[in-house]
Amino acid sequence: MTCGRDVRMRSARKSTRVRCSRSQGFTLLQIALSPRTLLLYGSRFRNGANVTQTSGHCLPFDLTTACQHLAECDAALKPLIEEARPFEMDSDLLQSPYEALLEAIAYQSISGKAAATIYGRVKALSGTDRPPTPEQMLKLKTRALRKAGLSGAKVLAMKDLARKTLDGVVPTLEEARALSDEELVERLVSVRGIGAWTVEMFLIFRLGRPDVLPIHDLGVKKGWSVTYGKKHMPKPKELLAFGERWRPYRTVASWYMWRAFERAGAKITNKIKPHKTRQKIKAAKHRKVATRRKDS
Repeated sequence: MTCGRDVRMRSARKSTRVRCSRSQGFTLLQIALSPRTLLLYGSRFRNGANVTQTSGHCLPFDLTTACQHLAECDAALKPLIEEARPFEMDSDLLQSPYEALLEAIAYQSISGKAAATIYGRVKALSGTDRPPTPEQMLKLKTRALRKAGLSGAKVLAMKDLARKTLDGVVPTLEEARALSDEELVERLVSVRGIGAWTVEMFLIFRLGRPDVLPIHDLGVKKGWSVTYGKKHMPKPKELLAFGERWRPYRTVASWYMWRAFERAGAKITNKIKPHKTRQKIKAAKHRKVATRRKDS
């Protein structure tokens, strides 16, 4: 699954799980990607990922309150909240926005296994177990980065990211926490190769922002169709308007749209069609009229 200019990523690291209810004994089919893999890989449905539960990381909002609010304002979410696993976010405290986006660029449009190998080579160029710093990235020769397996476009993107980090466009994690969602989107999408969807995943799973609704996300749109019994995916504007009822916890509602998509399975979700455009609606009407004329 692709999301515009955004990226597919996979992480072997374990992640913290933040829960609003007691563990419900997940089966392999109930366990999808870790939150960090959701952010980096862009696909939410690889079954069998490890579940790690700790109590050392706290969300910047009350998850129990969010779940209660959503269950009360939207009856369709109540069974999902009761049955599916609760919202989880990443807690890799060492990873900066620069590093998260650097890894995102490395994993763009290739398989997770190949990307992990390439990104490992890029990290090795720093001489430490961390990725190259912005200063190091700008000094690295294009030839060395291409030899590591990066495409020319990715090399340019990484150097642009490094440059914008040093210029202060890409904030530190502390600075990012003080910026609004809109300010972060505006800053980060200015980086070559980074789109709004990647930034939204960063807001959700790295910063734990409570009110983010990825209206262009395929999983959210199909999960909405499953939850509300629709044969077509909603238009982004339609989903945005519908999501007003979920404020100020649209992030958690989006999480349950992903869970609905995951639980439904490919047999059902593959049948969900793209939203109807005006042209398609007109064409369908013309076909009906033509059929009636033939029958009469």
